[in-house]
Amino acid sequence: MSTSRSYSRPIPLLAILLVALAVHGPLLLMQLPSGSFDANFHIFFASHYAHHWFEPWNEKWFAGFSQTTYPPLTHQWIALFSTIVGLNMGYMLVQLIAVLLLPVGVYRFARIWVDDRAASYAALGSVFLGSLSFLVYQAGQLATVASAALYLNALPYFYEWMSEARGRSLLKGIVVSLTAAAAHHVTLIFGVVLFAGPVIWTACLDAHDERVSASVAGVLSRAVAFGLMVVAGVAAVLLPYWLALIQHPIHQIPIPHDSRANFLLNSTIAVNYFVIPYGALILAFPFILVRGVSRRFIPLLCGFWLTFIFGLGGTTPLPRWLLGRAYEILTFERFTFWATLMAMPLVGVLAAQLLDRFQAKAAVALSLAAVGSIGGALWWLGANPYRPTGQMNVEPVIAFLNRDGHDSYRYLTLGFGSELGKVSTYTSAGSVDGDYNSARLLPEMTHYGSAQLTNAKFYGTAGMASLRAMLAHANRYGLKFVFVHDPYYEPLLTFVGWRKIETFNNGQITAWSKDDVPPAHQIPSDAIPPPWQGWLWGTLPVGVSFLAIFLELLLTEERPMPVGVGFPAPAENREQHYVA
Repeated sequence: MSTSRSYSRPIPLLAILLVALAVHGPLLLMQLPSGSFDANFHIFFASHYAHHWFEPWNEKWFAGFSQTTYPPLTHQWIALFSTIVGLNMGYMLVQLIAVLLLPVGVYRFARIWVDDRAASYAALGSVFLGSLSFLVYQAGQLATVASAALYLNALPYFYEWMSEARGRSLLKGIVVSLTAAAAHHVTLIFGVVLFAGPVIWTACLDAHDERVSASVAGVLSRAVAFGLMVVAGVAAVLLPYWLALIQHPIHQIPIPHDSRANFLLNSTIAVNYFVIPYGALILAFPFILVRGVSRRFIPLLCGFWLTFIFGLGGTTPLPRWLLGRAYEILTFERFTFWATLMAMPLVGVLAAQLLDRFQAKAAVALSLAAVGSIGGALWWLGANPYRPTGQMNVEPVIAFLNRDGHDSYRYLTLGFGSELGKVSTYTSAGSVDGDYNSARLLPEMTHYGSAQLTNAKFYGTAGMASLRAMLAHANRYGLKFVFVHDPYYEPLLTFVGWRKIETFNNGQITAWSKDDVPPAHQIPSDAIPPPWQGWLWGTLPVGVSFLAIFLELLLTEERPMPVGVGFPAPAENREQHYVA
């Protein structure tokens, strides 16, 4: 086989999956994401499902909160796997599944616009995205990655249903979309505009150009029908979430987040939220713009542009104008991830054209760009000055809380960062703090522009005011123990009447106590879900995921999706391709 002929063929999807497994498998096996910002948060939620599957009320954070405030699918799958491999490896296994689903979704999503060859390059490139590594290994956003991968796999079914009225595509598209929603609600909400919008637009163009048998009116009517069925399904699958949101809408003072900053004013934030996630993809921006203005790609370019602007956070006023108060609640690194996924079909076209023209030289350059993107993201894990603090040994704290009846009281950690979630996972005691802002109902936290109490000093006056308010109400919540990993907080504790009782890890952690605190009792709350919501929460989300697996195995594809734009191949192999 000639070299030019080998470059003109699509890469088999199985080979791409093996590359993804070879790249990310060892990193996950080494549990590299365990030091990320949100990994312990996800493991903590999964731990509750492992012990109380049908009881979403969790006493361990915020003196009690409902886990129906966060879609449960990824946490429930971690809980299922934990019975065999433990919680930590269960998390890594679910993350690996999400990583493997992503290139499959990118390939199938790209096929709406490009041919098999360009789509295969897009799928392979998605394995090395800096944004993927950023979310997996630094941010720990398991649900965002899983939901995006599922949603990308649902969109081609949506296209097939609109353009061909295939019943099996309707069924599979709805079920996979519901599975994506059960993993993460935000991805589905914004995906309607950012991802589904370009797909609907493209289906209308294809109908107008008679590339498909459907009419424009037929495409739009089937799109509406699909949307209504998905909305009804999401309403049912996540009903406890919607009820919790209606009962307790998020009315807390906005908490600052670096992804909402102006990247032009802080170079470190710009590197963290722009340079590292986009990586070598930045070099493809001119091509994406120039090629994207062609009629076929305009819907995709518009989706990419809007998502790209949102990913810039506060660098432009557009996100704040369009989102209103929701702007202060969302974090925007997810939009950058979605923008890179939206760009991949055009990147696949660029790769195909470079390989056709430069062959081996292009292959080397593209490989270096891919490795440089993921390598830069992994290097940044250690170089980022805002990275999570190194993992500390919290076993003595867990042991202290689990002995001598100490779990009859609540506790607080200061200076623990994301390790708070690890302490909470393995102790039977409850805390007045927590690592999930949207679930907070205690006024000592919602009335201040601060997130976790354990990181209070990083939120300035608001953070310390929130901490002082909580310490002042220690008796109300049965807050008897405070564990300190940062001496900064010790003068405050001494001033308000706490005393040091023990030290751990050669003085790195100190334990403080208050003598007159009564044992903790359940704080009355109207947010406790009734039993029927617990049963619904424990069956429908995970059930729809099993149904999606069953349908994918039972209703296999009869033929490849008849869409996509071909690109001229080298002269000796041109008959294998078609041109739009």
